[in-house]
Amino acid sequence: MLPLVCVVEDNPDNQLLVQAILEDRYAVRAYSDGPSALAAMRESPPDVVLLDISLPGMDGPDVLDAIRNDEMLRSLPVVAFTAHAMRGDAEHFLSLGFDGYVTKPIVDEMLLFDTLDRCLTRARRSAIASQGAA
Repeated sequence: MLPLVCVVEDNPDNQLLVQAILEDRYAVRAYSDGPSALAAMRESPPDVVLLDISLPGMDGPDVLDAIRNDEMLRSLPVVAFTAHAMRGDAEHFLSLGFDGYVTKPIVDEMLLFDTLDRCLTRARRSAIASQGAA
């Protein structure tokens, strides 16, 4: 069974591109706004979230806050997916609680795969550790 990636991206072209890149390695569910993504994640949590920063209405950091404040979702790995690529942006988004950072446009698919795989591996290790502690 392929890991499930929830892609939250409001630009339809970017959404299609990401789905095309990911679909051979991951199951993909895509949403164009934060509220619909959150509702779907609460129904069926994904394994990792690829979250656009500049969403209309509820932006990426707001969606991340909602995830981190939801008992069922708080441990989900969330990757910032953004065109914000100035010096210090990665550190800024990681300091907000994102688990990874990938810039748009995607010029290196392997960087995207590596980031998602690293987040998934960390999440699995954390789940195993918490099961052992219980």
